[in-house]
Amino acid sequence: METNAKRFLWGIVLAWVPWIPILIAFGSVLYQMSRVKATGIGAVAGGFSEIFLMYGVAGTLVAQLFAIVLLSKSLLPGRPMRNFLSVLSLCLSGLMIVMIAVFLWLSWSWAHHAG
Repeated sequence: METNAKRFLWGIVLAWVPWIPILIAFGSVLYQMSRVKATGIGAVAGGFSEIFLMYGVAGTLVAQLFAIVLLSKSLLPGRPMRNFLSVLSLCLSGLMIVMIAVFLWLSWSWAHHAG
């Protein structure tokens, strides 16, 4: 297998694997919210904090950064489907990094306002 194909495959795996527990937990959060009739940012934030603590914020961040590097190096002219999947995965990795940043900021601000 060529080096570029290996970069592409590893980049896809690193970009998509962290989304599996998030999608499962998001479904669980929605189910619990509908069952208990809880709404608001507190119910959603509690579910996401549980996800990130369980999976590991640092591990997710490192995986997404490696995915961005690998996928950006795997872009080739003349490969439209591979490039489409790479760009889609790059966008998902960016979204995951934004979600981690928001989670950390909310955790920090909540800790400083509560204490």
